[in-house]
Amino acid sequence: MSRRSADSSSRIDSRMNGRTGGDGESPRRSSPASSKKTLEWVALERHPIFGNSNINSSRSTAIIDASGTTSSSSSVLQNLLAWDAGSSRLYLWDAGSQCVHRLAMRFRDPDPASRSTSFSAVVVEAAFPSEIFSTDIDIQATVHDISLNTDGSTLLLTGSEGLSVMHLYERTYSFDGKISCRTVLVGSRLFSSNNNGLRILQATWHPYSSNHLGVLSSDSVLRLFDLSSDLERAEQEFYLQPELGRIQNTVSFCPIAFSFGGQHLWERFSVFILYSNGSLYILCPIVPFGSFFSLMHVKEIYKDAHVGLDSSNPTVARNSGLAITWLEATFPELVERKMEEESVFLLRAHPYTPIEASLALQGPLVYASYGEKTDEPYVSVTGCEGKPVNFLYCSIGKDSVVVIAWSSGLLQIDALVDEAQPLWKAGSSPHFRVDTSGNIEGVAVICQSDLEESAISHKRVEHELANMQGASAAVSYRDPLLLLKLAIVDLSLPKNALNRCLLSLFPDPLVSERFYCLHSGGVDMIIIHCLPFSNMIPEMGAATSSVCPILTTSHSESSPQALCGYAVVADSYGHSQFVGVTPTNECLVLEMKGWNEMLPSHFDLDMKPFGSTETIISDLLSKELLSGPKAIIIPPSTSLRSLTPDSIEGRSTLHHYIKLFHENYVEYAHKVYIELEQHGEYVKTITDTQLKRLKEVEQRLSKLEKNEKGVEERISRAFKVYELLEQRLKNFEVLPAANKKPLSKAEREFNADLDRITDLELDEFHSAIDALNTRLKRYLQTSAASLSNTAKLGSGRRKNYVPNDQVSQLKSALSLLSNINSENVKKVKLIEDRLESQQE
Repeated sequence: MSRRSADSSSRIDSRMNGRTGGDGESPRRSSPASSKKTLEWVALERHPIFGNSNINSSRSTAIIDASGTTSSSSSVLQNLLAWDAGSSRLYLWDAGSQCVHRLAMRFRDPDPASRSTSFSAVVVEAAFPSEIFSTDIDIQATVHDISLNTDGSTLLLTGSEGLSVMHLYERTYSFDGKISCRTVLVGSRLFSSNNNGLRILQATWHPYSSNHLGVLSSDSVLRLFDLSSDLERAEQEFYLQPELGRIQNTVSFCPIAFSFGGQHLWERFSVFILYSNGSLYILCPIVPFGSFFSLMHVKEIYKDAHVGLDSSNPTVARNSGLAITWLEATFPELVERKMEEESVFLLRAHPYTPIEASLALQGPLVYASYGEKTDEPYVSVTGCEGKPVNFLYCSIGKDSVVVIAWSSGLLQIDALVDEAQPLWKAGSSPHFRVDTSGNIEGVAVICQSDLEESAISHKRVEHELANMQGASAAVSYRDPLLLLKLAIVDLSLPKNALNRCLLSLFPDPLVSERFYCLHSGGVDMIIIHCLPFSNMIPEMGAATSSVCPILTTSHSESSPQALCGYAVVADSYGHSQFVGVTPTNECLVLEMKGWNEMLPSHFDLDMKPFGSTETIISDLLSKELLSGPKAIIIPPSTSLRSLTPDSIEGRSTLHHYIKLFHENYVEYAHKVYIELEQHGEYVKTITDTQLKRLKEVEQRLSKLEKNEKGVEERISRAFKVYELLEQRLKNFEVLPAANKKPLSKAEREFNADLDRITDLELDEFHSAIDALNTRLKRYLQTSAASLSNTAKLGSGRRKNYVPNDQVSQLKSALSLLSNINSENVKKVKLIEDRLESQQE
């Protein structure tokens, strides 16, 4: 199913408005630095931590893939976001600063004033400032994925050459607004590049334990670590060594991904493994030591294990006996009588494994045949080109669905026909690690598949799936597990995006029938419409699944992945919010509608804005139905009148027109009926939305009518104020100053000089004049005294007298001083007159 043309790609708009939602609870834990400050709630996409281009910068590393070729770290799937649903907090890894940002989030209704006319949604907000957690050790490996355990207390930092675990609530110290948390390395001796150089293919938390971590490495070994006991040695090791049969190239046949089971009987203790050729294998049973399981579910499995005890097949009876023994040893409360007297709801798994048998690698899983026979029944042929790159397992109602993503841009969706069952292989004993008391601390198992037994059992199974409700009952207890092909979805990615196609699959937390696929061209939402055991099988020709693109980006060779961080958040309003972080550290938020609501709008810059009538109609009804049925061309009546009803020509002509009528009108009516029935919920949603908007418009109109009188009064008052202002302007025009002419350029320069003299030199002039007057008086007094003394001395002694040249110099100096004094007095008077005129 194609859902976009090859050239329909556009860049992400960094100013995208988020539409998201939840409750308004404040953060339950905060750092000392942030507790002193008042928290401010801002929109998530406008949070200050987004927009810094250095936050997602990472060190480039070279890795070796399964085929032996070397590739850069940019070709590895990255997800630097993690969501904690229990505390409503979002975690973001900062590769540049080697720290984690924790954002407390809340959901609220939008403001009535800012409510949009189309798709009004809740608003997602994050607390500012955010908490910053740093590691207390230096992490050498490049982190490309983070994930939280079940209780949200531990954060896993996954790299291609190392695993690190950050304990969020075991804090060592706080400095400069950063909280340092205790961080430890997991399996450093195994996964260090300096030692073995094993590459980590996948690391996943176990869904039923907050301390157990499953790790699949490049040596085809699945390890289960218990972080509460030993960080270097795995608690359980499973060496995956299938018997290849005709396959000679062992390098190209290796496990690439795995997934823990779901909620159907033995699937709680199962692990699904995907190999590089697209085949699926199962390991069952696997249980973490010390994990807890529901008593009701364990009793249901215990009852199911007794089904094969009475089988005539000795292999089936032996596996059933081993399964019952395993359950009774792992959960000893099942055989204790006091369990019924006490209120026990959870059972703790005890360490146990059979001594004389090892777990068998069940597979490869084959497809249920419809009467077709193949030479190799144990080889599953999918028909998909390329190589598998990702794997997703999900439980949907009564069905177990597996989705395999191929490098060619195809998604292979299959369902399990029957429940998974435990299987052991006799003759190979596992290896144990025990303590001084004899208790099991670790187990190592070599898991191989028995192809001969699987082929014989497959030949015994004849599946005619005419009635899918009875398919499960037709399979005996130990028949091989089969797959039912549901759909093959074609993402229709452009050719340049398939060179290094990275496909990431992740489920929706609210709608189990819905999952998402992230690739270099954007994000697509896939919905499974039919399931073999949860709902009715659709009629022939009906779509079993649909694809809806929700985000379209342009492909870049330097950044083959559209987003470096993504998470699907479930709010308290029953909607899913898709949160993504671009490689340039920009945040975007998209709202995913519920199952019975309309599909989310496709964000593309080249498309018309959603909300127009033409867009809604084109999404609901196909163009073929809108164009109407094809017209039937009827020849002239003269040619028909010449035919008799009983003749061969008349009957053939009648049959021909009946066929045309059926093809053009009856089939068209049938298509219209199916289309209307399929989109009935969509039409109802649109109608309800339009009615809701109509009520809002009516309420606003009533408010406007009530406020009409007030608006008229405000308008009249505004006119009065306008008239008053106009009258005041006329009064100002009558004033004498209104007739004055503007100053010329010379006058303006002189005015500026006066202002400068007034502000800066007036005091200096006054002080200079006072000093000159003082000196003049002192000089005059000195001159008068000297003259009198000279006259007295001249009468007594005629020899001491003043020369004439000195007297002339003194007179000239006095005249110069008097001139300067008079000029200064004139300037002072002029300045005072100017000041008085300005004051007036």
